[in-house]
Amino acid sequence: MSSIPQLPLADWIDAFVDWLTGASFLFSSIRNVIAWIVDTIGVTLAFFPSWLLILLIAALTFYLNRSKWGLTVFVLVGLFLIENLGYWQDMLLTLSLVLTSGLISILFGVPLGIWMAKNNVVQAILKPILDFMQTMPAFVYLIPAVAFFGIGMVPGVVASVIFAMPPTVRLTNLGIRQVSTELIEAADAFGSTKGQKLFKVELPMAKGTIMAGVNQSIMLALSMVVIAAMIGAGGLGREVYYALGQNNVGSGFEAGIVIVILAIILDRITQSLNREKRVSS
Repeated sequence: MSSIPQLPLADWIDAFVDWLTGASFLFSSIRNVIAWIVDTIGVTLAFFPSWLLILLIAALTFYLNRSKWGLTVFVLVGLFLIENLGYWQDMLLTLSLVLTSGLISILFGVPLGIWMAKNNVVQAILKPILDFMQTMPAFVYLIPAVAFFGIGMVPGVVASVIFAMPPTVRLTNLGIRQVSTELIEAADAFGSTKGQKLFKVELPMAKGTIMAGVNQSIMLALSMVVIAAMIGAGGLGREVYYALGQNNVGSGFEAGIVIVILAIILDRITQSLNREKRVSS
């Protein structure tokens, strides 16, 4: 019985990657833009003394939580602990990478979600792609990121964007599709244009769902940025990676605690921002 010939899938992918990397100008431009965003955010955060930035973040948390003290105290204690343990600069770098990944995910994810909500054909095309993006193991994203952008922060951001974007796209699509048909009909009856209907009716009504997607994307970006330390992204993930390689339990635990504190702060602030949006709307 003759065996079925094996498809040279790996060779096809290698050839495709080689063809793409031939467009060096495109990838170098993307690298420069992402590096500029990361550097700008990093320089802005590093401009403030640590104590002042801690107080500003705590004040923002206090305002977004409707003057509740519980989370504000946690933010103050958590950030001062990070500074005391000596992970402040690593935390700022990680935060810069997360904010860059989150910003790019929102800039591309929200328009894609709107497009999906407005076009069933686009939804049918993008839905399996988003399923593929969400089910692919996180480590696999590092391979094409390194192939196209080399080693460093930029491929880490690229991998984080691909990994973190699906929740924003899906929940933007879901939020707009869940807007009441009565409201849409009322907007049509008053002669609203498509743009007016989108920005004055659909997006405000879907804001809570969209912000939930943004929250999930930021959390996924943080997890991927930590993993991206394996390809030289730096930050807190590098400390965890070094501690793992050296079997240094104490340093690994410290870096892990710092990551947990940062994750809780980002999660609670984005959730508070969602509540603030709902109140103001």
